[in-house]
Amino acid sequence: MIPFLDLRAQYQSIKSEIDAAVLGVLASGQYILGEEVLRLEQEFADYCNVKHAIAVNTGTSALHLSLLAAGVGPGDEVITVPFTFVATVSAICYTGATPVFVDVEPVTLTMDPAQLEAKITSRTKAIIPVHLYGQMADMDGIMAVADHHGIPVIEDACQAHGARYKGASAGSIGASGCFSFYPGKNLGACGEGGIAVTNSDEQAKTMRMLRDWGQEQRYHHLLKGFNYRMDAIQGAILRVKLRHLEAWTEARRSHGRRYSSLLAGASHLRTPAEAAERRHVYHVYAIRSHDRDGLQRVLAAEGIPSGLHYPIPVHLQKAHADLGYQVGEFPVSEAAAREVLSLPIYPEMPVQHVDQVAAALEYAYVS
Repeated sequence: MIPFLDLRAQYQSIKSEIDAAVLGVLASGQYILGEEVLRLEQEFADYCNVKHAIAVNTGTSALHLSLLAAGVGPGDEVITVPFTFVATVSAICYTGATPVFVDVEPVTLTMDPAQLEAKITSRTKAIIPVHLYGQMADMDGIMAVADHHGIPVIEDACQAHGARYKGASAGSIGASGCFSFYPGKNLGACGEGGIAVTNSDEQAKTMRMLRDWGQEQRYHHLLKGFNYRMDAIQGAILRVKLRHLEAWTEARRSHGRRYSSLLAGASHLRTPAEAAERRHVYHVYAIRSHDRDGLQRVLAAEGIPSGLHYPIPVHLQKAHADLGYQVGEFPVSEAAAREVLSLPIYPEMPVQHVDQVAAALEYAYVS
């Protein structure tokens, strides 16, 4: 059996560091925010080359607070893509604003900047591109439209820790960037976690208050805030893991290149493309096939799990039927939802397993 993801292997590889970090927090008695979270914020801001990082309890909370700090509220519109995990859209709904969708590009499956202009109205208050699967969206094209209209861009980098666009870090180009530390992410906690990054002193101050009940000092609540604080154990664990992130990223990229090389001749499927001047970090390695479900059955028969990220685009989810979108409105997203199949990939994955997965896909092609 080849695991889709093996978090135990990662833990075993750095067990002594993780154990010491956790025991240190337990001994400190400081379990919420505190020194470990503060140092994580400083180190992650340095990693992203930004002034501020604000640690929170989930990536969704990071998106929510970034939107609020940008002034988004009821009656506003926020433009994003329908081919994403539902959290991107949920965060918009939390503010009372209305999500407005544009389709994705057919190659990278990230926001198509050519469609942005037509969706901007007097109510548009933010744009959220999603750096899907670990590859950044076309930020030049998106920022050109956003800057022309004076609209802030909030990068959904929840799958893109360490990704680059023309040398710039994910999260560092827009007004803010948001990351998830869900356990399976490239930088994952041993529980829930998230962080927002920004170069804006004002937005950082607002987000710090909002995550902690809107208080600037204890019992002085200047804003109507939330309980979005990160716990110290997650902060300590993430500080340890951050030191290994670059090595893990290179391992993922190596596996991705090997998959793409081995599957280059398989005309029944398409491998993911890494766009020029972008550093893809392969949070997900998703192939595309018109017979996606057939390939998934073949892999399952060989003891190889696979994933569907994501089988139903958000505009067709029942939870968002109130937005009024219909089948056919976003054809690129809908085709991707029918065709993408995620293969096993994680830093500690043996190279032989990559070869086995590729061989099974080749077998499916021959059969």
